[in-house]
Amino acid sequence: MHSVAVIGGGPAGLMAAEVLAEAGLAVDLYDAMPSVGRKLLLAGIGGLNLTHGEPEAAFIPRYAERAEALRPRLEAFGAQHLRDWAAALGIATFVGSSGRVFPVDLKAAPLLRAWLHRLRGQGVRLHMRHRWRGFEGADGLRFDSPHGELVSRPAATVLALGGASWPQLGSDGAWVPALRGVGADVAPLRPANCGFDIDFSAHFSQRHAGAPLKSVAATVGDWRQVGECVVTAGGIEGSLVYAASALLRERIAAEGSATLVLDLLPARPLDWVQRELAHPRGPRSLATHLKARLKLDGAKAGLLWEFVPKDVQADPARFAQLIKALPLHLKAPRPIAEAISTAGGVRLESLDGQGMLRSRPGVFCAGEMLDWEAPTGGYLLTACLSTGRWAGQGAAAWCRSHLGAAASG
Repeated sequence: MHSVAVIGGGPAGLMAAEVLAEAGLAVDLYDAMPSVGRKLLLAGIGGLNLTHGEPEAAFIPRYAERAEALRPRLEAFGAQHLRDWAAALGIATFVGSSGRVFPVDLKAAPLLRAWLHRLRGQGVRLHMRHRWRGFEGADGLRFDSPHGELVSRPAATVLALGGASWPQLGSDGAWVPALRGVGADVAPLRPANCGFDIDFSAHFSQRHAGAPLKSVAATVGDWRQVGECVVTAGGIEGSLVYAASALLRERIAAEGSATLVLDLLPARPLDWVQRELAHPRGPRSLATHLKARLKLDGAKAGLLWEFVPKDVQADPARFAQLIKALPLHLKAPRPIAEAISTAGGVRLESLDGQGMLRSRPGVFCAGEMLDWEAPTGGYLLTACLSTGRWAGQGAAAWCRSHLGAAASG
């Protein structure tokens, strides 16, 4: 039986391997790490967010400029398909108050164990500590293995090598030169769902690093969203910032910096804030007045002391305007190694309709190594699984066509 190689043991690679095995093909899955699914397990530490329960009409546009290109993959394997797939592994799921979908036990390990058990039962062979080093001739793959250099010549290959975030878990972007070397168009890898640097004073950083900013609204141009974020020693991160990260990253790239405007009291109108600030405070300090009248303290108040000049603090009308629209000047995104996910990668235009590289027949690509990005909330994992399924189906069809033709010849 001819074997198909899958390189990468993350969700996309495992899904491709499953599809190929179901098609009756022998599958060899290679990964550079000692075990598979390491980033999946990391994601499960805070409760594994599998997908999102919102309607498809709202779900697919989360992929922004790649939404239409990914639409067929997401319609074929979207949120409900993913939940059904998990249920078939014995993993029940629920929709949280935020709309995010989680396993009932909030853990990744039981799902991964059940999945690997099924894959092994399907005959998938796992080769750990096999680092892919590139192509060998017209049909070969080179690996560094525990036993030295290895060359494999599979009938087809699915690459699911991840991006470049969290490289200690295996996805380090080292595949980029090899893909460009065979003619693939690879967009530069950039941080996505990442934090950003801000010039905080040492006093502010020491006092507030790690503090949450709850129930705030962020605005970038015409984009606005209410949520939460976290102050870091050198900037800001968290789900609300991640949701705006693509906009912020591109503005910094184009203009050298970006402005994130925070509304510290999104549930209160400006005139209410002005009235509360103007209320006589007697002998109380301004900090006590803010806490008593506006419930502003902690990191929120700290941001005001950090960035609002003394003369503005003394003017209720002007101070209220900054409480409702405090500009934070972001210098740079945090390094890609710290990002949750990666933007850039193999451009979808480099692939045919089955996920195969136009420049390298028989080689398919899937997952985060493709040029798409999405916010956190289950969208990342859903697209990894759906494109893994797509690439696996494409590789299976390629094998049926080409191996069948060879046999008949």
